[in-house]
Amino acid sequence: MSKYHTELDTNNLNTSHALILALVGSNKRVLDVGCATGYLAQELANRGCTVSGVEYDAQAAEQARPHLERLMVADLETADLVAEFGREQFDAVVFGDVLEHLRDPLAVLRRARPLLARGGFVVISVPNVAHGAVRLALLAGKWEYRSLGLLDDTHLRFFTRASLKEMLRSAGLVAVDIRSTTAGVFETELGIKPEDYEPDVVTAVLEDPDASTYQFVLKAIPDDADQAVGELQEREEQYQRQIKELKAANERLRADVEQLRARIAELENQPPPPPPPPPPPPPRPRLIRLIRGVARVTIDSLFR
Repeated sequence: MSKYHTELDTNNLNTSHALILALVGSNKRVLDVGCATGYLAQELANRGCTVSGVEYDAQAAEQARPHLERLMVADLETADLVAEFGREQFDAVVFGDVLEHLRDPLAVLRRARPLLARGGFVVISVPNVAHGAVRLALLAGKWEYRSLGLLDDTHLRFFTRASLKEMLRSAGLVAVDIRSTTAGVFETELGIKPEDYEPDVVTAVLEDPDASTYQFVLKAIPDDADQAVGELQEREEQYQRQIKELKAANERLRADVEQLRARIAELENQPPPPPPPPPPPPPRPRLIRLIRGVARVTIDSLFR
């Protein structure tokens, strides 16, 4: 069984597969590039899609075959997709967790673009190498590959939000819907622990809007000189980042207010200070006269 075989949970929208399914929709002609054992193709077929596939692993491809209309077993780096499938054949071409495994993903995207029918689109998911866990690990001098996840040992290329969008532009595509899966900085397979870092360093990492973005999952269309679409997407993303930053600032202020309230409550619960001692009673008149008499006799005796 391929290590990339997955049991789909379509109800969990914090997975790339569920987001891909949502972006593709139903009743489409789909090319599943890197279809593995066909788990995604099977679900797409259940939704009325006609699915073809491309897969490098011949054993996994045979498992996928029953769910596919057509199957190409080939190396994506050298495969001629247009020669195999023809131009303008698909409503959606899906690269689900595939591009990061290629030496030249841009070239593959460029070769796939002619496969899109009029109104067609590409759906892509890739891991976010700028996730906060990776950043903190690097600060500690760690870059440890694993069998799956952010630092999968078969990853050849790494993407941030900016580099992913730049690759799309170079391929003649523009993102129109960017979504993400998330994982907390201290909740990934990298095993980062907060106590290993200075609090100010952790705070600085967490302030990045993509610190918890685990994967980018997006829909892109051919950019046929229609820059307005790209500009609208850029503007929306900018607003989303600002909203995220404002929410983070609001949470910090909320925490400060809670600390002040706790301090006020602490002060209010302290016992009141003890009352000052009463002043000494004023000298009584008789005692004053006696003191004056003694003082007079003493002075008189001094001058005799």
